[in-house]
Amino acid sequence: MSVEAAVLVVYLLVLAALAIWSRAETHTLSGYFLAGKKLPFWVVAFSANATGESGWLLLGLTGMGYAVGAQAYWVVVGEIVGVLASWGLMSRRLKKLGDETDSITLPDVLAAKFDDRYHAIRGIAVAIILVMVTTYVTAQMVASGKALSGFMGMDYRTGVIVGAIIIIGYTFIGGYKAVAYTDVVQGVLMLLGLILVPAAAIYASDGWSGVTASLNAQDPALLDMFAVTATGVAGWVAIASFVAIGLPFMGVPQLLIRYMSARDDGEVVKARIMAVIVMIFFTGGAVTAGIAGRALFPGLEDSESIFPVISSNLFPAVISGLLLVVVLAAIMSTVDSLLLLASSAVIRDTVQKIMGSTKSERELSGYGKIVTIVIGIIGIAFAIPEAELIFWFVLFAWSGLGAAFGPATLGLLYYRKITRAGIIAGMSGGFLTSVVWVLYIKEHTWDLYEAIPGFAVGLLLTWGVSFLTWERPAGE
Repeated sequence: MSVEAAVLVVYLLVLAALAIWSRAETHTLSGYFLAGKKLPFWVVAFSANATGESGWLLLGLTGMGYAVGAQAYWVVVGEIVGVLASWGLMSRRLKKLGDETDSITLPDVLAAKFDDRYHAIRGIAVAIILVMVTTYVTAQMVASGKALSGFMGMDYRTGVIVGAIIIIGYTFIGGYKAVAYTDVVQGVLMLLGLILVPAAAIYASDGWSGVTASLNAQDPALLDMFAVTATGVAGWVAIASFVAIGLPFMGVPQLLIRYMSARDDGEVVKARIMAVIVMIFFTGGAVTAGIAGRALFPGLEDSESIFPVISSNLFPAVISGLLLVVVLAAIMSTVDSLLLLASSAVIRDTVQKIMGSTKSERELSGYGKIVTIVIGIIGIAFAIPEAELIFWFVLFAWSGLGAAFGPATLGLLYYRKITRAGIIAGMSGGFLTSVVWVLYIKEHTWDLYEAIPGFAVGLLLTWGVSFLTWERPAGE
C-alpha cells in the first residue's frame, strides 16, 4: 500500500467512527436531517463554511487563480461580503423562526406562516432543490474523480465511484450529525491545506517577489486585479460577476439550515464570527495557491489540476497524502449536505407534508437513508462522462439555488406584508431567470453572472407580488 493510500485509509476510519457515533440521532426526522438542533457554535461555523465551499474551492477557485491571476481575488471579495451578509442578515432570524415553527427544512420555514393548502410553496421548492442538487452533486463527483486520478493515478471513473461510496456511506449511517462533525474535521484540514500549499508554492518560487517576477514575464495582466477592465464594459461586468458569486450565500438551503441546527441564539452569534474569519483564509488561500502555482508550473493543460500538481511536486508522500485528503474533504463536505438536502425534500416535504404520510418518524428516517443512496447513484451516473470545468458547472447550481431561495427568505424575514403568492413568485421567478439567463441571454450580456439578474428578479417579485396581494387582517 502506498503512503498516500495509507493516509486516505486512516482518514476514512475517522469518518466511519464519526458516522457510527452519530447513529443514535438518526431515528427521527429532526435528528437525521438537523441533528436535533443541538450543535455548538464551532460545529455550526465549520459546517457552514465547509458546506458552502467544495471541490470548487480547491480545484475550481485555485484553477481560476492559475488562469486569470489577481483578478480572481474579486471572487474572494464577493465571498467574504456574501458570508457577512448571510450571517449578519439571516442567521439569527432564521434560527428563531425555525424554532418557533418547529421547522426541519427550508421549505418548512417558507410555508409555515401561510395557508398553503395545495402545497404550492413546498412543491416548487422541492422541484428546484432536486434539479439543482442533481447538478451540484454531479459536479462534486467529477471533482472527486479528478482528485483521486491526480493524486493516486486512479482511473477517473473508478475515482468517481470510490469517492461516492465513501460519501454516501457515512451520510447513510450517521445523518446530519455525522455530516456536521465530519465537516469540522474536513474544514480544519481544508484550512491547514489552504495555508500550507500557497506558502510552499511561494517559498519554492523564492518568495513573493519570485512569484511576481515569473508572472510578469508570462503576462503582466496576471498581477493586476483591474486588468480585465481594459476590455471596457465587458471587463467591469466580469468584475461584478466575480463579486456576485457571494450573493447565493443568502439563499442556498444547504447553508441556511446550518443556522437552524445551532443549539441556541448565543451559539449562532459566536459561530458567525468564526465563520467569517475562516472564510478569509479559505478563499484567499485558494486564489493565492493558484497564482503561485502559475509561477512555478506554467503551461498546465488543465488549470484546475494545479492544487494536486503543487501537492505532489513540493511535498513528501505523507504530506501529499494529507493534501489528497484535503481535496476529498472539500468535496465530501458539500456532497454529504446536498444528499441530505435532497433526501429531506423527498421525505419531509413530499412524503410527510405534501402526501400526508402517517408513518412513524423512525420509518420515514429509514426511507430518507434509502433516498440518500438513490440520489448518490444518480450523481455517479451523470458524473461518469467527465466534465472539464468544475468552476462554472458548480456556479450554475449555486446561482440557481441562491436566486430561488435568497429573495424569498429575505422577504419572509424582513417584510411584514409578505404573502404566499409573493413567496411563490419570488422562488419561481428567481430560479427561472437564472436558468433562462444561462441558456439564452448570458452570452449576449458580456457573460453577466446569472445570480445578479436572478436575485434581482426574485426580490422584485417577492416584494412586488406580496404588495399587490396583501390583505389587511380583520380588525386592523
